Amino acid sequence: MNHEQIAVIGGGPAGLAAALAASEAGADEIVLIERDRELGGILNQCVHDGFGNLIFGCSLTGPEYAHRFVDQLPQHPPIKVLTDTMVLQLKQDRRLKAVNREGAFEMKPGAVILAMGCRERSRFQVMIPGYRPAGVYTAGAVQRLINMEGLMPGERVVILGSGDIGLIMARRLTLEGAKVLGVFEILPRPGGLTRNVVQCLHDFEIPLYLSHTVTFIHGKKRLQGVSVAPVDHLGKPLQEQERFIPCDTLILSVGLIPENELSRSAGMIIDPSTGGPRVDQDMATSVEGIFAGGNVVLVYDLVDEVTRAARIAGRAAAHYVSGVKRTAGRLILQPGENVAALVPQQLSLPLKAGEKINLYLRVSSEIRDAVVTLLRQGKVIFQKKLRIVRPPEMVHLQIESSLFEDLHDGEEITCRVTAQEVNQN
Repeated sequence: MNHEQIAVIGGGPAGLAAALAASEAGADEIVLIERDRELGGILNQCVHDGFGNLIFGCSLTGPEYAHRFVDQLPQHPPIKVLTDTMVLQLKQDRRLKAVNREGAFEMKPGAVILAMGCRERSRFQVMIPGYRPAGVYTAGAVQRLINMEGLMPGERVVILGSGDIGLIMARRLTLEGAKVLGVFEILPRPGGLTRNVVQCLHDFEIPLYLSHTVTFIHGKKRLQGVSVAPVDHLGKPLQEQERFIPCDTLILSVGLIPENELSRSAGMIIDPSTGGPRVDQDMATSVEGIFAGGNVVLVYDLVDEVTRAARIAGRAAAHYVSGVKRTAGRLILQPGENVAALVPQQLSLPLKAGEKINLYLRVSSEIRDAVVTLLRQGKVIFQKKLRIVRPPEMVHLQIESSLFEDLHDGEEITCRVTAQEVNQN
């Protein structure tokens, strides 16, 4: 059994950032495990630009962004890379089982960093009735077909869901000559970033139908078309307004889910609002010695934020194996009014002087002239005004640790997002 100091599971943007940060923080034995043939993860199929504005100050394609980190690996000899390697099991004592072409093996590192990313929801998770013909894809699958395999899925395309990958693929398919007949979103608002709605749909005159959904998939061997209908305020299709659209391709962009089978097998607490493990400000999970970073914790809207969070996990794991631990208790962070998801969910004590707490949250509904408020026992301890908050766009705040210095083990802090004119006291 191998006993490396740190094992990083996942070689995408989170895993690369975490491994490099752990090496920079002094860890001298790190194994980076990736199930694909190459490092880079999902970025390898993201040929559009828009990555790296926060981290590198310039707009890069996905492969360019990934290789900014891959190219640093030779300068970090503590990092050993295992590609084509699948982790099959992770236990609470950090023992993991993996397999590759050389066979199965076990490992018990001093710390583990989870960086498995996220996966797409399928048609069966959103329960679309109909047949099971060829021609139904997730947006990520189509992205890989076109950008890496050089294959077109079809010519007449309907997209269900307005997540960012679906919006980007609407543009990509149009550029490759396909006819995108429309993007149908069950919610009354787009699910992706505003910039992608504008650049990928409006600029190419691709129609966006809000409060609409696909009600049936037609065709037994090959997709023949879909039925679509508007929905009421409860999301129930209005059958009397249903119509048929002939098409040969249906693309699903109906949300992403943190990839957490290994997290569950290790027995860690999963937050129902994020779908990922509960973490503290060091990205430490509820299982001692296991850290998590990136989309495995919370689906971020920018890869730059994935990198920032994973770097925190990498540094914390390196400190952990060197014997630096927080053992003085914890503060609980609770989502309040208009907060759909919040990370971290707790702060481990003691807090360090000058430490900056990175707080990420998503709102439930859009508010202009909003204010983010932290409350202790109903009293305001922090406020930040924002011009606008939207559900697809994550809010990132950096908060000084001195704000919490007089709080004690077990105390709760509530985060809420409201309109500025609301009395905050």
